[in-house]
Amino acid sequence: MTRDLVLHDWVVAGIALASGCVAGLVLRALMKWLGKHASRTKWSGDDIIVDALRTIVPWAAVVAGAEVAASALPLTARIGGLVGQSLTAVLIVIATLSAARVVTGLVQSVAASRTGVAASASIFVNITRVVVLSMGVLVALETLGVSIAPLVTALGVGGLAVALALQDTLANLFAGVHILASKTVQPGDYIRLTSGEEGYVVDINWRNSVVRNLSNNLVIIPNGRLARTNMTNYSQPEQKLSILVQAGVGYDSDLEHVERVTLDVVDSVMADVSGGVPDHEAAVRFHTFADSRINFTVILGVGEFSDQYRIKHEFIKRLHQRYRTEGISIPAPTRTVSLQQDGPGAPSSLPPVPPQWEESSEVLPDRRR
Repeated sequence: MTRDLVLHDWVVAGIALASGCVAGLVLRALMKWLGKHASRTKWSGDDIIVDALRTIVPWAAVVAGAEVAASALPLTARIGGLVGQSLTAVLIVIATLSAARVVTGLVQSVAASRTGVAASASIFVNITRVVVLSMGVLVALETLGVSIAPLVTALGVGGLAVALALQDTLANLFAGVHILASKTVQPGDYIRLTSGEEGYVVDINWRNSVVRNLSNNLVIIPNGRLARTNMTNYSQPEQKLSILVQAGVGYDSDLEHVERVTLDVVDSVMADVSGGVPDHEAAVRFHTFADSRINFTVILGVGEFSDQYRIKHEFIKRLHQRYRTEGISIPAPTRTVSLQQDGPGAPSSLPPVPPQWEESSEVLPDRRR
């Protein structure tokens, strides 16, 4: 101290500190009011920014009040410098935490908007958070007078040893970054691997990719394996798909009439059923003269992969009902069984057998005498 403390010094310091606390409370209330207005906008970025400012702005006011209070006291130059550096470091740490929250929130918001679903790519979020926090800590240490050059050197040497020990982890990390950067797979895509795993990509983190299958179970796939394997992405280049449904009609059917009726059913399903594509151009393609009927393929459109089950279900129901109404037959397979005759006058063949005997083609001897 350059002089003894007097009552006036304490009063000034107390008023400064109290003013900083009151300003912090007022600013917190102001940030809360801004948050209500930001929630009414369509852009989610302003919500993230206001939420971060709600933390840093009140604390900045408190730290400023403490700084003024410290300057009002008759402290020595060394102690005053330490107090100033400490308060500045605290403010830097608070600002770093707020900045990390803002940046990671914006990254997550952009990732969700790019995929069009409420998904996350936590690998980018975690990398961004680590980078921002590391920079803030280094700046705070430099403010306190700690030389960061030896620390950076030690981290570099230690990082080499860690990299050798964690080769698989780092391989999965860079594989995840490559997958997201190349946009071959994004959160929200429906994928199927050649090994059989399939489902919606929920998240791609620093080590694994999380896939949720249609039974609502999670499949954990290492990023390295996902980058090396062959897969089908049913959401790229667009989510709309064309699905094929096989059907058949009897040989006595009017194929032109069959085609018109089938296309009419397709149009009704596309317009009425959730998941259909109303502007889809329906198609019927006859392709096979089978044993008991003429087979054809119906091409329908669906909005995304899981919609196909609902569309097929409703299409088959409506098509069956419409065929019955129009008198179009869908014949069941039949087969004629020939009997070997042992004597004169024995019948050479029998009427068509029912469906449960259709697989039997053995020639039976006639035991009648």
